Amino acid sequence: MLLGLIPFFLIYPFSDLMFWILYGIVGYRKKVVRDNLSQCFPNLQKKDLNRLVRLSYKNLTDVVVEGIKGFTMTRKQIQQRHKVLNPEIIDPYKAAGKSIITLPSHYGNWEWGSLSPGLFIRDFRIIAFYKPLTNPYADRFMRQNRSRTGTVLASIYKTTGTFESLRNEMTAYIMAADQSPSNSKNAIWVDFLGRKTAFLHGPEKHATRYNIPVFFVDIQRVKRGYFTLELSLIAENPSELERGEITRRYARKLEEAIIKKPENWLWSHRRWKLKA
Repeated sequence: MLLGLIPFFLIYPFSDLMFWILYGIVGYRKKVVRDNLSQCFPNLQKKDLNRLVRLSYKNLTDVVVEGIKGFTMTRKQIQQRHKVLNPEIIDPYKAAGKSIITLPSHYGNWEWGSLSPGLFIRDFRIIAFYKPLTNPYADRFMRQNRSRTGTVLASIYKTTGTFESLRNEMTAYIMAADQSPSNSKNAIWVDFLGRKTAFLHGPEKHATRYNIPVFFVDIQRVKRGYFTLELSLIAENPSELERGEITRRYARKLEEAIIKKPENWLWSHRRWKLKA
């Protein structure tokens, strides 16, 4: 937590130190990272693969220290460093009194994802789904801190109840949609990065049930510590689409971002642990 009190220009040496420890000494999930990258980009030369592995760790450690710094960032810093480029894209839905679902991913800096929406999106109740921490005191502190700019954190274990209770309120939902499901029973299988991949069914399920427009959130690093977020429409009337279509559209947009800059995705995640 003390790291959060350190100025931005001084936190990145800590990231560099963490990179040296995780990558060079501990080798944190290095086999997972290397296997994921090599299978998604099978034509990479060994030197290019090694480079991507290193860069993915640099991205990871930057996100970790930026996440800690997020606890003490000012509203001005958040607006400058996690900037939503086109919030006006949701104005027609606001005018119509409709809720929206936004689907970010573990790409770029996702740790500030509950801080910036309330500073750029007006008139909506903002709900970000998250996995509660085991320690109740740490969980309460995180919820309070991450909600200070207007976003309310809601447990992923109460997703259905949250949608139902807010069905008559104009709400912007934030649902990171690129995690691996816990089992394949309800998963939606998609061709993603050249592999059959299981995606969570929840975002599509709730978008379809309540016919809520869905937007992809493209998070790009401009330079160290600065990011832009751009919204693009995935589905305007989800209830009219066949099962799996929203997820396929989301996966395509995420795949496009990853192919451009693979190092910015969370490759240490055991993304392909389920088999079709």
